[in-house]
Amino acid sequence: MQHKPTPIGFLLNRTDKALTRALDGTLGEFGLTRVAWQVLNMVKKEGGITDAEVLKILSVNADAPTLTAAIETTLTGGWTTRPAAGQLALTPDGATRLAEVAEHVTAFRTRSVDGITPEEYGTVIRVLERMIQNLDGPGRP
Repeated sequence: MQHKPTPIGFLLNRTDKALTRALDGTLGEFGLTRVAWQVLNMVKKEGGITDAEVLKILSVNADAPTLTAAIETTLTGGWTTRPAAGQLALTPDGATRLAEVAEHVTAFRTRSVDGITPEEYGTVIRVLERMIQNLDGPGRP
């Protein structure tokens, strides 16, 4: 009897759930989740950003209620502030704490690729990017 290969969608979903669970565990001591971490990185990268931009950019990672809750977490946790209505900016304390969290995230990332060579990782990235192009590219419904 021949063994059927595991469907890639199943493995992608399991991987995403494992990454989220493990990263949420890493970030929990800071009062953050994976999604709140992503929000903070968007705010940092852009030097400030609107809620609407966060919702648009991160919509591939989470739905609007989850993103809105993550934005609220960053505000109530003192990570971000509102320099104007609907806008987010890092607080000085948020920027300092974000640098500390980044060290923990680096350790998490190292753990997540343990035993995977840079070549293997590169192959996975290229294959996934190609699948996205195949499914989302021009001429696709």
